[in-house]
Amino acid sequence: MGKHGEESHERHHEGHRELEHEELLESMSEKLGFTPHILEILGELDSESLRKYNRCDKKLLSDGALPAKVKILIALAVVASKQCERCTVVQMQSALNNGATKEEIMEVMDVIFITSGAPAVAACRDALKLLK
Repeated sequence: MGKHGEESHERHHEGHRELEHEELLESMSEKLGFTPHILEILGELDSESLRKYNRCDKKLLSDGALPAKVKILIALAVVASKQCERCTVVQMQSALNNGATKEEIMEVMDVIFITSGAPAVAACRDALKLLK
């Protein structure tokens, strides 16, 4: 293939990856109910990373032996234990979009406090504002 043909093929391939990136984001956003900014960044930088993230996300956001809502509440507890404030907001949004009630979330907050202490609860400050 000549240089012009290679460039044309690259542009076509790049266009296909962009479409794939947009479709992945849309699919993930529909299930979450919003689009976390990190997914947009991952997609722009490396569509393969977005595909890997999507495969993991599908497991978390789909019912299996545990309902998706329960898995998301577990994820909320885990990211709180890591004291990732932004992560707690994302998981709280996801939990609410997947039917978690205020009562269920407050029980998770008890678990977070018992297992990880006050700093982990403090990491949920902005996430808890979503319950108001």
